[in-house]
Amino acid sequence: MALPAWLLLLSCLPAAALAAQPFGVDLNGRPIDRLAPPGSPAIVLFFAASDCPISNRYVPEIERLEREFTPVGVHFWWVYPNPEDTPEVVRHHQQQFDILADVLLDNQQRLTAMAHATVTPEVAILVPAGTALREVYRGRIDDRYLSLGQERPSAKRHDLEDALRALLANHPIPLPGGPPVGCSIVPRSEP
Repeated sequence: MALPAWLLLLSCLPAAALAAQPFGVDLNGRPIDRLAPPGSPAIVLFFAASDCPISNRYVPEIERLEREFTPVGVHFWWVYPNPEDTPEVVRHHQQQFDILADVLLDNQQRLTAMAHATVTPEVAILVPAGTALREVYRGRIDDRYLSLGQERPSAKRHDLEDALRALLANHPIPLPGGPPVGCSIVPRSEP
């Protein structure tokens, strides 16, 4: 099932809005102004948290998908939206879980708001649409977690993988089969 047209329209950001501020910063505090090189078919945002056990359980799955889809141009970002995920904490998290991926600290929660992400782990797929980015998928990675504390031994439905395969084949992108299950994203406190 494809996303409703109204959701697709709401999820487009014009280039002027994109260029106004960086998406976030890397672990050295440098602004990230571009999420993928020109010609990339899609960008996957994986909203992660260093202290969320469910998010941490998905590290191997996201790394597997990254290995599979990066060669065809899909660009993955590990987005840390929570204020307590400082550069030092995220570096430790990367070492602890042997994560060798592009990391973005969403300290202003710009990408979190853009993707309407509410929990970690949650994913969004963005595609270039002229001079904008269009969200074509947001939700769970798979159906391994039925609810907090209720987990299957392995997933039966691979929502993110199915969405990426459909996108790359120019087929309608299926909606997630259920809500993402995880840890709430901590709202940024205003100064």
